[in-house]
Amino acid sequence: MSHDVKTLAQSQTPSEFEEKVIQISRVSKKTKGGNKMGFSILMVVGDRKGRVGVGLGKAKDVLAAMRKGVKRAKKKMITVPLDGTTIPFSISVKQGAGRVMLKPAPKGSGVIAGGPVRAVVEAAGVRDISSKILGTNNKASNVYATFEALKQIEKIVKLKGIKLKSIAELEAQEAKKLEELQAQAKAAKTTKPATAEKKAEQPAAKAAKPAKKPAAKPAKPKAEKKEAAA
Repeated sequence: MSHDVKTLAQSQTPSEFEEKVIQISRVSKKTKGGNKMGFSILMVVGDRKGRVGVGLGKAKDVLAAMRKGVKRAKKKMITVPLDGTTIPFSISVKQGAGRVMLKPAPKGSGVIAGGPVRAVVEAAGVRDISSKILGTNNKASNVYATFEALKQIEKIVKLKGIKLKSIAELEAQEAKKLEELQAQAKAAKTTKPATAEKKAEQPAAKAAKPAKKPAAKPAKPKAEKKEAAA
């Protein structure tokens, strides 16, 4: 049943936002006429560009509960400040029984996170992050704790005025570095043949030079030898 709900959610997802079903719970309410059955669905909505929201929808059928969850998630959306492809700093948050620790990661490391944390972080557009679930294993609690952590990051960045780099700026810096490395490689290739030619010329020049003979010492006259002996 959960697989069918996920496929329905993906087929009804609009182009702007991505919707994810986190948890489906079947609930019942006792009344005079008997038990009323219903569904409670936790939804995560994000545009993968920094905006994300979490909402819980309750209704008699699954589709109505999903629609309510998406509406509430869109009303509670926040803008997550990103430093390139990751979060600007590490943070640990406890929300109810859930406790989550989020840490920034270098570019290319990917999303290192569990299912509930991964759903919120990927919907927000974070590409590189490392996280740890320190509290309960309940999906709903971990989703709310992750959402609260991203909220606190937004508040701290606004209060302290932290300057962040966009993805475009990071890509421009990487392009400059690549150009510099390519220029250095070309320069190294041009200097290597010149040094090889110089080394080849040196032994040839040594072979062309005539070997120096030791100068002959002048012979002393015999008279000087006799005087020296006397």
